[in-house]
Amino acid sequence: MLAIINAKVFDGTGNVIDNGKIVIEDGKFSQIGTSLSIPEGCKVIDVEGKIVTPGLIDVHTHLGVHEEGVGKAGQDVNETSSEVTSQVRSLDGINPFEPGFEVARKSGITTVQIMPGSANVIGGEMVVVKTKGTVVDQMVLREPSGMKAATGENPKNVHGGKGKMPTTRMGVAARLREKFIEAEHYKMQFENGKVARNLGLENLCKVLNKEIPLRVHAHRADDIATVLRLKREFNIDITIEHCTEGHLIADFIAEHDVMVSVGPTMSSKSKVELANKGWHTLVALTNAGVSVSITTDHPVVGIEHLMTSAIMAVKNGLSETDALKAITINAAKHLGVEERVGSIEAGKDADFAIWSGDPFDLRSSVVKTYIQGECVFEKGSDF
Repeated sequence: MLAIINAKVFDGTGNVIDNGKIVIEDGKFSQIGTSLSIPEGCKVIDVEGKIVTPGLIDVHTHLGVHEEGVGKAGQDVNETSSEVTSQVRSLDGINPFEPGFEVARKSGITTVQIMPGSANVIGGEMVVVKTKGTVVDQMVLREPSGMKAATGENPKNVHGGKGKMPTTRMGVAARLREKFIEAEHYKMQFENGKVARNLGLENLCKVLNKEIPLRVHAHRADDIATVLRLKREFNIDITIEHCTEGHLIADFIAEHDVMVSVGPTMSSKSKVELANKGWHTLVALTNAGVSVSITTDHPVVGIEHLMTSAIMAVKNGLSETDALKAITINAAKHLGVEERVGSIEAGKDADFAIWSGDPFDLRSSVVKTYIQGECVFEKGSDF
């Protein structure tokens, strides 16, 4: 057992506990409060003057499938042999020894979603993992956690450039419709024993059955509207990934009860779809009542800048409470893992970070990171 005492606890749900105590047992948060009795035999860590937050969560990364500094050999993020590759799984391409995982732990990030890239109209299945481990199967928190799809310039350029569909936004939407109609037909035929297994269509049926959401790369407002149109047409769960122009139609997005990830806002405006990119998107969507998460889209922006992104959001009008939620409890809900992670609450995994000072002060740093009660990073400190 482990006990953290004299902590200022930001629990991830909006509560702040001064002089807090946290008791951890069997890798779970057992008790959180101010006047707890520490169980006998418990290892006690006094963190006076420091702040404890939940382990941070990045909902949209290519960690381990788009390796940094490796070149083509480490580019396992896009299976571009076809514009539809719903049969592939990011799980099969993750290198858990990629240095980005260590960087994540040093940054207090304990959970990430890893997904295929946005070259294809449908890119494949994604997975949620903890950031510590040597065998990816043992790091899994949720698998699959969604099906990747993409609208806009990326699939147009990659596959239209090969002289095949899609060459337009109309073509992107049409391919999505065609594949889901094909999956609906396959589902009926398979249930009646009239067709052999088809892995790609089988995976799309998970979306139709609402086992997993369709997570769609969409920057422009018109692409976001197309995604919401598909949600209505097929009655599926979706999340909007990037949502760069979400501020232009924030109320319309809110009407559809969807969750969005916003980012990587720290990146440059490298293409026309990013012309309206800015921190104001987070503020507008939050004010409209949309559940928002912040992402780095690692390695587009280094995963070590997840907290930096939250700080920049605060600098531009988002409250500290909402900014922290966007990388903790909102992020956990976005991924469908809020029963396990995202806040410091009894019964949840003991994933947390100890900070040298206020995490919203860029001069503060993570001094220790824990995953399920185990210290997975230690900067060096006097406690």
